[in-house]
Amino acid sequence: MTPAPILGIDLGTTHSLCAVFRAGKAELIPNAFGHLLTPSVVGVLEDGQVIVGRAALELGVTQPELVTRAFKRVMGSDSAIKLGSRTLSPPELSSLVLRSLKADAEQHLGTEIREAVITVPAYFNDHQRQATKVAGELAGLAVRRILNEPTAAALAYGYQEPEAEKRLLVFDLGGGTFDVTLMSVFEGALEITSTAGEGQLGGEDFTARLTSWALRKQGLNLELVELTEPLRASRLLAEAEKVKRRLSEESVVTLRIPEADGRFSDDPPTIEVERAAFAEAAASLLTRLEGPLARALRDGNCEPSDLDEVILVGGATRMPLVIDFVRETLGKDPRTELDPDQVVAMGAAIQAALIEDDAAVEDLVLTDVCPFTLGVAITKQIGNQYRPGYYLPILHRNTTIPVSREESVATVTPNQQEVVVRVYQGESRRVEDNLLLGELKVEGIPPGPPGQQVLLRFTYDLNGILEVEALLPATGQHFQTVITKHVRGLTPDDIERSVAAMQELKFYPRDQLANRELLHFASRIVGEVATFHRDALEEAVDFYEHSLHAGQPELFERARQDLLLALTGLGFPYSEPEEPEGEEPEGAG
Repeated sequence: MTPAPILGIDLGTTHSLCAVFRAGKAELIPNAFGHLLTPSVVGVLEDGQVIVGRAALELGVTQPELVTRAFKRVMGSDSAIKLGSRTLSPPELSSLVLRSLKADAEQHLGTEIREAVITVPAYFNDHQRQATKVAGELAGLAVRRILNEPTAAALAYGYQEPEAEKRLLVFDLGGGTFDVTLMSVFEGALEITSTAGEGQLGGEDFTARLTSWALRKQGLNLELVELTEPLRASRLLAEAEKVKRRLSEESVVTLRIPEADGRFSDDPPTIEVERAAFAEAAASLLTRLEGPLARALRDGNCEPSDLDEVILVGGATRMPLVIDFVRETLGKDPRTELDPDQVVAMGAAIQAALIEDDAAVEDLVLTDVCPFTLGVAITKQIGNQYRPGYYLPILHRNTTIPVSREESVATVTPNQQEVVVRVYQGESRRVEDNLLLGELKVEGIPPGPPGQQVLLRFTYDLNGILEVEALLPATGQHFQTVITKHVRGLTPDDIERSVAAMQELKFYPRDQLANRELLHFASRIVGEVATFHRDALEEAVDFYEHSLHAGQPELFERARQDLLLALTGLGFPYSEPEEPEGEEPEGAG
């Protein structure tokens, strides 16, 4: 019996859709109405019945209090949304959309669907990703991977052009979120370089801006109209959405103004909306696109002229004002061969094929990055005072994963015997503005003066598993925890296997006795060489000592060779001690 396929799902702010990988390609799945796009809208009828998709979208025009949309924007929060007699959380609302997509796929494919790859904005934090995973589970789906939307889009393009070698930028403006991802494609490999974005910016904001502009033309205020005339506001938002879409094809479109009760009169007031006027009304929204775009290019050490291609993703990129913005900012005509509304779901299906080891994608390789910095809380000495609550990054944002890195911290009080390592995600220098992920207690530090060293190691993999370790050099004690609150749909056995595989990522040459002995030997020689040679040798020793902690094999080998050459050139060649037969180097494994 053929196993059920893994469903690729684009869970969008305004619309969602799904696909499967069959016969060597991604196949989009229509819903019960024959449409590929299902509105991400949930309604509750007066009798308590829940409706999803197009029916809920239509209900929202006449009974907006019974309908909610754009709940993706509050995923990961404690928000509770009241619809009639029911109160639902964002994961519950998203699960209803996912359940609808799952039912459509089962009807179309004639088989039960149990597993899925679900896409999220690249800049979703771990709470938002976990909430998405919960939504999948509530819908009866085992979530095999949470995949970044721009990465999914790049997978779709990369699969279409496996022999390409290029540097490209994915510009992803959906209904409610904005992401920019910089990546390289070569020999079937897709390597993510950097990513940035904003979770509260998308096509919905452009629709609201057009609505507000139209009301101002009538001497009205959108917020006041939403409060006092909700039916007029909901009808006008729907009308503005239609006008916004028509402006992608026409230069001037007529917008009708509804009455206070939400109905259009036989001869309603109208406003002629020109593309230029819409662009002027949305100018500040376009300005907000500049920050994430510049950050992604800066983090990727890339100039616009270095880009080979720009790919547009998300329905909001159909707007001419957005296309013009991209063209003027990056100096390139963007690509849209694949439908911006469909390309993410196609990429999710290709990711599902990678998970299933489908022969059609066996030559495709994907690397990703940490979208956020991961680090710990520390205490800093400011003047004569110790002040807690500062942030020490260990894995910086846009670090290629899987990865393992190490940093050193120390005690701050005499005879301190315990340290609580609190792990955070974020970019702020103060941990109070970052996201707490978990903690690890380190005990048994030998009594002594402040400055007793504690080594912290972070190891992070593609599944979103973060292993945090602490080592006490003075005693050899080792402490470890695995932070899984943001893990993407893995069983305990899966996590155990992932942690075991992560051991191969760890490269800490300082743990090996031979490397420490070279450091001690070179440090002693610094005091014996002629004064005019000392600075150069000390620089080589410092570089080597830094490489022992960096966790980067290439850097370590270069530093080691430089130091050996420097010692030999000064007449102090170093002979490495032989390891006793049958014994492992200290720290191996």
